[in-house]
Amino acid sequence: MTVDHKKLAVIHIVKRELDLDDDLYRDILERETGVRSAKDLDEKGFRRLMRYFAGSKHYRINKYGLTFRQKLFIKHLVDDLGWDMRHFKNFLNKYYKKTELDRLTKKEASKVIESLKNILKHEKSAHQLTLKESG
Repeated sequence: MTVDHKKLAVIHIVKRELDLDDDLYRDILERETGVRSAKDLDEKGFRRLMRYFAGSKHYRINKYGLTFRQKLFIKHLVDDLGWDMRHFKNFLNKYYKKTELDRLTKKEASKVIESLKNILKHEKSAHQLTLKESG
């Protein structure tokens, strides 16, 4: 089974963030997963590709200490919450006094991740409670 559209979006975000041209991207994709198109990836191939990006020379840390992995995970959590960037920036500003994800330190990013995971967990449990009450 191929990966879903969210994971395809993550792959293309990584490609853009790493400033990979199409030929290099497809060469990496083929070398690491055996396919030349992300649409042909299965779950195992997706994990292998993400591990490669996280562990390769492409792994970057911004001048504030934010790791590439943290940035991707935060974007994934924001997407899972269904937030747009304006909502996320308001959250960052309100609770962390930052206006941009790229300005977080490594420690702040860890705290943001934990906050977002807790919000997601709370939303899921509230949704399940609503389902139980209505059904």
